Amino acid sequence: MPTNRNNGSLFTKIENRIATVEFGHPASNSFPSELLSRLATEFNKLSANDKVSIIILKSEGEKAFCAGASFDELLAITNAEEGQKFFEGFGNVINAMRKCRKLIIGRVQGKTVGGGVGLVAACDYAIATEAAAVKLSELTIGIGPFVIAPAVERKMGVASLAELTLAGTEWKNAYWAKERGLYAKVFETIPEMDKEVDILSANLASYNPEALLDMKRILWENTNHWDSLLVERAKTSGKLVLSHETKNALKKFRK
Repeated sequence: MPTNRNNGSLFTKIENRIATVEFGHPASNSFPSELLSRLATEFNKLSANDKVSIIILKSEGEKAFCAGASFDELLAITNAEEGQKFFEGFGNVINAMRKCRKLIIGRVQGKTVGGGVGLVAACDYAIATEAAAVKLSELTIGIGPFVIAPAVERKMGVASLAELTLAGTEWKNAYWAKERGLYAKVFETIPEMDKEVDILSANLASYNPEALLDMKRILWENTNHWDSLLVERAKTSGKLVLSHETKNALKKFRK
């Protein structure tokens, strides 16, 4: 059953050298800061676990994959320091995924917005269903996708980042996202997607762990500066979230 906890849920199952990490939140699998912190910590733990070769990242339920940042928590921010700290949460997760010694497969069953797009982009390989449309709506609420932009740009290119960001009211369908590199494969149904995830993860888990690690390092070359870059980006977002325009926009979108 979906979680009803205000701070969300996070569960990890390890079997046959495959760790499946599942996050959840009653508000369309959105992220409060506590859940972001727990997810970053989990990636760090799994990175050091010699019994794990591959990680699958998924969210609970059959609808939205991730609705991005918690609007309730964004509205509660009262100063720039709090704002920076909140957005650093997404930066910490992306950096944990980037530095993780294990390849990460994203399983995307439904729509994903904002920070959720950043998490998918930080996966090393993502498989989705036709329902997995994407949107970066940050500009529409007075901020921008600054923290996740490096991950999205790395995976999809500057042109796709610009199109997603500047057309922030538009959903881009899963095939659009696949053509631009966010998804490797798109399937009509969740069972078809899950079958592919199972086959791929089992195959990868049977390979030489050293070769997998070397491949991970190659995939993330030239990103060592992200530790400081994402902090600076979080600082920018943390200031913008305090504006009257952003506060008013968040109140309109709040469920």
